[in-house]
Amino acid sequence: MSTQYVNIAAYKFITLDNLEELRPQYQALCNELGLKGTVLLTPEGINMFLSGTREHIDGFLAWVRSDARLADLEWKESLSLEQSHKRMLVKIKKEIITMRMPLIKPELGRAPSVDPKTLKRWLDQGHDDDGVPVVMMETRNAFEVDVGTFDNTLDYRIDKFTEFPAVAAQHKDELAGKTVVTFCTGGIRCEKAAIHMKNIGYDRVFQLDGGILKYFEEVGGDHYSGDCFVFDYRTALNPKLEPTETAQCFACRAVVTPRQQLSPEYVVGVSCPHCAGKDGQIQADRAGEHPAGAGV
Repeated sequence: MSTQYVNIAAYKFITLDNLEELRPQYQALCNELGLKGTVLLTPEGINMFLSGTREHIDGFLAWVRSDARLADLEWKESLSLEQSHKRMLVKIKKEIITMRMPLIKPELGRAPSVDPKTLKRWLDQGHDDDGVPVVMMETRNAFEVDVGTFDNTLDYRIDKFTEFPAVAAQHKDELAGKTVVTFCTGGIRCEKAAIHMKNIGYDRVFQLDGGILKYFEEVGGDHYSGDCFVFDYRTALNPKLEPTETAQCFACRAVVTPRQQLSPEYVVGVSCPHCAGKDGQIQADRAGEHPAGAGV
């Protein structure tokens, strides 16, 4: 019988001031349990993407939640027949998700959120419970959006999250009188995005609690087209939280569809139709690696 692996994504904004002490503890336990993935430890909190057996994932989460600061840590799960990551890294970084706006501190209070089932009802009826039109806004990078997104979504084609604050400010006036719901893969980017939008004067802004992955888990694919890009070797999950045949080029990071994978220019770990023939396409030190932990 094939082993089934549990893949978790979890984060919490909370002050962590003993990172150098925590890092070897996390690394040792993850290695002992045979977990694969990435744990980011930062002064503003923790972010993790891990894969392992049910027993080992449960044991790890119990240990993490024994830290009083992380006792209420929540996570999202999906299943796979292979571990979704190939190695185990525990890193210390400045931010859980890089925004470069140090005054935004989700630990001190979240922006208003909407749960997946309520959002589906809003989208079904075309407005929120106060009769205000609902607009979905992407906070993810353009290449992630291209894999799939909510229908009729505002997508400003950003290349990195640090571009979002300026984009949100530029479009504030045209969204007056509407309820804006920001979303991302697992909710973490929206923790900062929605706070920023409230700070600059958006009247009605909500973050989708748990992101796309939680929406898939609780609602399915209603009002969503395509799949959801994830930062691991599965590349994308469908609304049933199943891996798809979509891949990612490890040379240029572009998403490669099943049809594009038939091209002779697609060589795993070397090139794809997006980058074949371009200078610098082959980067040996990146071949076989994946930007796991880049943010959800």
